Amino acid sequence: SSHFGSSTSPVLCIIPQLVLFLTAMSTVAEQLNLINSKVLALQTDIDDTKANYDESLDTIWMLLASMLVFFMHSGFSLLEAGSVRFKNTQNILAKNLIVVTIGFLCWYLIGYPLAFGAVDEPGKVSGGTNFLMIGFWNAKSTFRFWLFQGAFCATGGTIVSGAMAERTKLKGFGTFTVLMTSIIYPLVVYWIWSGYGFLNYTDDSGKQVSVIGPPFMDFAGSGVVHMVGGIGAICGAIIVGPRKDRWSESHANAFDAHSVPFCVLGTFFLWFGWYGFNCGSTLGMTTTSQGTMAAQVAMNTTLSAAACGLVVLALRFAIFRKYDIGGMCNGILAGLVSITAPCGNVECGSAVFIGIIGAFIYQGSSLLLQKLKVDDPIDAFAVHGACGAWGVLAAALFDWGTGMDYFNGWSGWSCVGGEDACVSGAFGEALTANILEIVCIAGWTAFHSIIIFLPLKLAGLLRAPDDSQDRGMDEVKHSPPKAYAMDSARKQEQETL
Repeated sequence: SSHFGSSTSPVLCIIPQLVLFLTAMSTVAEQLNLINSKVLALQTDIDDTKANYDESLDTIWMLLASMLVFFMHSGFSLLEAGSVRFKNTQNILAKNLIVVTIGFLCWYLIGYPLAFGAVDEPGKVSGGTNFLMIGFWNAKSTFRFWLFQGAFCATGGTIVSGAMAERTKLKGFGTFTVLMTSIIYPLVVYWIWSGYGFLNYTDDSGKQVSVIGPPFMDFAGSGVVHMVGGIGAICGAIIVGPRKDRWSESHANAFDAHSVPFCVLGTFFLWFGWYGFNCGSTLGMTTTSQGTMAAQVAMNTTLSAAACGLVVLALRFAIFRKYDIGGMCNGILAGLVSITAPCGNVECGSAVFIGIIGAFIYQGSSLLLQKLKVDDPIDAFAVHGACGAWGVLAAALFDWGTGMDYFNGWSGWSCVGGEDACVSGAFGEALTANILEIVCIAGWTAFHSIIIFLPLKLAGLLRAPDDSQDRGMDEVKHSPPKAYAMDSARKQEQETL
């Protein structure tokens, strides 16, 4: 009996061991849960750190690009100051300062809301929110975007100032600048870059389209920025009329640029700033594809400018049998404008050809305006208007999709990267979309420029009197009455006249 009773004791001994085992397992489970929670917390911290890093990197990139675009105004100032006569230097510099100051304030008040302030049910023509930056704190990345796009906005008005230099009243030009940066330019931006306009919007299936099929392609603004400025420039130049004695044979040499060094330095400043203009249009720098795209854009920008500048120099030499440095400067700018729309969707060999063709378009446009006796002191229309339109066409003609049957457009690297994202049979539609953009921008800008400039001229608020032009706008309207303490330079100008 004793032996039988002792046979149950091992079972009883297992119970405490089982309790200890279960207790240990519970402790292990608690430790695993603790480790798991720490891993999750660490993953959350890593995700937050990456998000903050990405946001910071995008902000740094966009601020750098914005500053480069803003720096372009120093280039415009030097180029335009060098292109006018000595006696009008301060006046053209004043216009450049006014464009930037008025432009940013108008962008703040009404320009940005019309360009990017999409309402809950956005239309295809104009935005209507974010007036006075209301709502920006709900999407803090908007601050950097506002600055970048605001620098673009001021550029359009600067282009117009050069075309109307030396004979335009400040009050008339200031009035146009307000309307240009508040209404004319912002609505064009909405049509193409807001993501809701009729030339580039997202349909119900999530694809980018336009009213006629593929979206209009303008990566950095050949049409949006430069054509708007160029069309406004030629309208202003025609309506204000030529400078006094501009087409008189006896005064043929009186209107030469007074400082070629300023023109060259201004061109280099603009070329430098253009990398912010074009490369910055990636709008971010947190992915490999964005970095590669920015590098490709920089390469295309450089090649087109170099090719166009050299070809214009050769063309001018063939025509005049002399080296025209000012013409080469404008050729470089023409190449930059020509590549601005297609810089993100063409390969480098195409960029060279785009620049070469841009040279002929610039030179032909410049000679045509002289033939028609349209006085454009800095060739603003030939550089920005004509070559801006060419850049828009080139973005469709030289798209790097697979053959002529495909169109890649905003997809950037899809065809080249083998992701098979090209749109088959869309080449013709894409070209039509870009032609439509040229027509829309030219018509919209020309119509509103005319209805602004013409009343100003009729009211006596646009054209400076002949006496003021003879004496120089600096002496008549500015203090001090001359830009430089260089009496010899001023005396030489008066002797020429």
